[in-house]
Amino acid sequence: MFTGIVEKLGTVVAMESRDRGGSLRVDGGWNFTEIRLGDSLCLNGACLTVSSLDGTTFAADVSAETLNRTNLGSLRPGDQVNLERALRLSDRLGGHLVTGHVDGAGRVREGLREGDSYRFTFEVSEDLSRTLVGKGSVAVDGISLTVSKLERSFFEVYVIPYTLETTTLKWRKPGDRVNIETDIIGKYVEKFLSTEREGLTVDTLVKSGFL
Repeated sequence: MFTGIVEKLGTVVAMESRDRGGSLRVDGGWNFTEIRLGDSLCLNGACLTVSSLDGTTFAADVSAETLNRTNLGSLRPGDQVNLERALRLSDRLGGHLVTGHVDGAGRVREGLREGDSYRFTFEVSEDLSRTLVGKGSVAVDGISLTVSKLERSFFEVYVIPYTLETTTLKWRKPGDRVNIETDIIGKYVEKFLSTEREGLTVDTLVKSGFL
């Protein structure tokens, strides 16, 4: 689990594509005492496992499913990525509970400065918007944000200057693909409601072994 509070920006060193996945190497500035083999890291909102370490760089294997569902497949050497280490039980939960399991991709519609803040609009599919909630939480490229406005095909968030300067949002422009993870509670509510609409009750699913 993660919080959506980005710890630092990492730099992509190499991206190797394979027939059914790939391998990503990133310089995160962490040394061996801060991350270890097998650790979970949130990279642009996607949970990856550290498979090798070399100085301050780490490598992680990326499955075909992750490449298809996220923007990781478009990364190139020199690109910056948002990094966060896994949440410890003793940590403060400064953002919201983020699983690192990206639900799908959205696209930047616009980013405008409004006073001391910045308003970003992201286009999403109707499937994703159904599990978003106005004033609820959303992770965009692994950044914990609050939905300020929600419509069927897009949502808006406000970003403070600190968040803009310390994350990849400062480079995002209209048309860019971003990773979206909707609120975990919203997903469960949508699941239960959809089963009721289909004539299935939670009790039926439990007895059938689906839950």
